[in-house]
Amino acid sequence: MQLTVSHVVALAVSALSMGTSGIFAAPASQGSKGGIPYVNKHDTVPASQLSSAADPNTANKNVSSGYQPQSGGFTKSPTYATFSAFDQASIELATHQEYIELDLFNYGLAKFSDAEWDQYGIDAENRHLIRQMAQQEIGHATVLSNMLGKTAPKACTYKYDFQDVPGFIDFCQKLTKWGESGVYGFLNLLDNHAVGQILLQSITTEARQQFIFRQFEGLFPMPEWFETGIPQSWAWTLLQKWIVSCPDDNVPIAWEIYPELRIDNNPDAIAAGQAAGGASISNNVTALSYEGKEVLFSWDSPGKTEGPYKQKTVTHTSGYPKYAAFVSQYNVTYSPLYDIDSDKRTAKARQPGGQVLSVGPEIINSTSFIALTDSQTHYTPANLSLINQHVVAGPAVYQSG
Repeated sequence: MQLTVSHVVALAVSALSMGTSGIFAAPASQGSKGGIPYVNKHDTVPASQLSSAADPNTANKNVSSGYQPQSGGFTKSPTYATFSAFDQASIELATHQEYIELDLFNYGLAKFSDAEWDQYGIDAENRHLIRQMAQQEIGHATVLSNMLGKTAPKACTYKYDFQDVPGFIDFCQKLTKWGESGVYGFLNLLDNHAVGQILLQSITTEARQQFIFRQFEGLFPMPEWFETGIPQSWAWTLLQKWIVSCPDDNVPIAWEIYPELRIDNNPDAIAAGQAAGGASISNNVTALSYEGKEVLFSWDSPGKTEGPYKQKTVTHTSGYPKYAAFVSQYNVTYSPLYDIDSDKRTAKARQPGGQVLSVGPEIINSTSFIALTDSQTHYTPANLSLINQHVVAGPAVYQSG
């Protein structure tokens, strides 16, 4: 059967109405605002009126005469500078991320010979694409620095632990993932929406970079339906360990660092990609993990000095974890910990199951995140930062797909 736009819209509406958990659980005509149920008073335009063949004069809910809706947040003369301490600290974090990407991409190109790249299947044309990514980071770091003004951080000194081309590609796809997700976590909360608009137009470029590095690694490019957002402190916890030192006049990062979490049996993306044929536009690689998989954890105690600004790692809990919080796509899904050894700081959990809506892929998929918590409180993408008060250790990057 050939699908028309009407069919696609109808299928999408059907899929949304079938959701049984998460943020899509409410019926189409209802929702919640500030915890108070409300009714959507706008009539729904029939799908038949939204197709490409529909007469626009009959789709009267989509056509206006002499009136254009205006956002309450619209600014006629925007200022592209940070307005608040929250904006400032968030953009400083994003700038640190852009600088390490600029350094990393150039470092990888210089470290390995043409023969090493060719052996892995990344030819000169593909290497030029990585070089283009490095050039993109110049633009990103410049525009974010301009938003911050004189207090903008300068580039730091970095360290990497990969020894070959596959290791470089794997590290790049993980680093660009937490960089991308770290921005999604705060983007809509920025007090100056004009700053958010510029950041949006840079982070969507980084999303494409992460997609490409998955292709270079031989993984399926995008098994997920939704990209994940994480809090700033999660992104900084993951980023800071790769920064050796920063210039003395850099303003220290305001975000917290949590004790390091290790996934001791993390799926091997490099091996999976190479087994599937290596670098390719798309390899139909199945998920690297599965519902019920036993995941092994070990973690550090709080109080260690970490990062270029000599911060102490912290937790706002007793230090005893009870749950593994799997953060993937738009959901936080908890799994109880067992075999917890508080002296050795080790534990186990089973990967939870579930789908995106009731017709989508496994909720735990792609390059995702896990933290250990003392609570299994429900959060949605817009308030996920509240989980920070319950983090015992982490996050760690979980290569679930």
